[in-house]
Amino acid sequence: MANMRMDKNPMPEQDPVVRAGNFDEVALGYTPEMAIDEAKRCLNCHNTPCRTGCPVSVRIPEFIAKVAEGDFDAAYEIITSTNSLPAVCGRVCPQEKQCESKCVRGIKGESVGIGRLERFVADYHMNKAEKVVPVVPESNGHKVAVVGSGPSSLTCAGDLRKLGYDVTIFEAFHKAGGVLVYGIPQFRLPKEIVAAEIENLKAMGVNIITNAIIGKSETVDELFQDGYEAVFIGSGAGLPQFLHIPGENLLGVYSANELLTRVNLMKAYRDDYDTPIKHFNRVAVVGAGNVAMDASRVAKRLGAEHVYITYRRGRDELPARKEEVEHAEAEGIEFNLLNNPVAIIGDENGNVKGIELVKQELGEPDEKGRRKPVPIEGSNWVLDVDTVIIAIGTSPNPLIRNTTQGLTFTRKGGIEADENGQTAREGVFAGGDAVTGAATVILAMGAGKAGAKGIDEYIKNKNK
Repeated sequence: MANMRMDKNPMPEQDPVVRAGNFDEVALGYTPEMAIDEAKRCLNCHNTPCRTGCPVSVRIPEFIAKVAEGDFDAAYEIITSTNSLPAVCGRVCPQEKQCESKCVRGIKGESVGIGRLERFVADYHMNKAEKVVPVVPESNGHKVAVVGSGPSSLTCAGDLRKLGYDVTIFEAFHKAGGVLVYGIPQFRLPKEIVAAEIENLKAMGVNIITNAIIGKSETVDELFQDGYEAVFIGSGAGLPQFLHIPGENLLGVYSANELLTRVNLMKAYRDDYDTPIKHFNRVAVVGAGNVAMDASRVAKRLGAEHVYITYRRGRDELPARKEEVEHAEAEGIEFNLLNNPVAIIGDENGNVKGIELVKQELGEPDEKGRRKPVPIEGSNWVLDVDTVIIAIGTSPNPLIRNTTQGLTFTRKGGIEADENGQTAREGVFAGGDAVTGAATVILAMGAGKAGAKGIDEYIKNKNK
């Protein structure tokens, strides 16, 4: 115990100079030796505080104990008993705000690298030569429809299938995975990983129908007519928000959503695809969440010489994960903090040539405890850019809202649902970004889990 290292085993990474020019994964993953060494740092606390920080209640100390013994298969079984997407969570969860923030080791030194260990176990399982065929649970004769195929839907579908339900997922795009395939870039979450997790669900018997837009090709009411006893809506928040400032309709202004969908789902970064993408040189990305970091790092990889993160608050208020900010800085992204855009400036042909910013200072904290940015009068200045990418959040698409009777909605357009995912309409459950607005993958998964439990209880009670 005395010689236990105080800090985490560092994550091997691609060199920043090299990776800024490719779309390969940045973090390379632990070796088995590193994983065992890291697992041995776990104190195996009796009251498992780390679990309370996990929205899907992964049995953290139990799986880590198995990694420490070198029994990676047992570790995988423990993780997947509550989490159906471990390779995804190990890569994109904000562990530092969740499980690792509760880790007792973090009181002295650094917390255990829980996310890194989860990723290691999932990758180990995925790369095994002999493929393990998942158990296909026997059907209980009840049908459930799931709308969307992002993290909340995939979790809900997986949990229901384990309970014996016949589950069909309806996905609007030509590929399943939702935000995991269209939103998060290849270098942060390789699409092959998402595809493998989805294949796992299919092997368990989950049915996936793509190019099916619920609210257009078929309504929620029609799903009930087709014999589905419950519907889970996990349609996400795919509607980009804009700034509503002059010049927003100039050529060269993108929503981060459009840019990331073109690059991730439609493979615009690859020479063997002819998806058109503009060649950027100087880019301003407005916003500082994970999506803004993703968009800025994608722009850099597409050849932009200067990429500026433009954000109205300061460094301490950056909403993105710490690791994403560090990766962006290492790759040469420039941070323009305490600056708020007031106009986008165009040339005579309607192309972006600059963005007008006003410097800010931080005032009193708002109701969420974040210090409010206050403009400094007369501090306007113009940053020369040829592209502006807006990454200030998204809201739920109004399709379901406009075609489904009996649901209630929040002021921002989210579906209102209780802690079990139950909406105001009987038999309709909802979770993830369609309820909360844009949030994290793991919170959406937690909502998918709650929705599956709620649906199971609802159908059992109905059939008593």
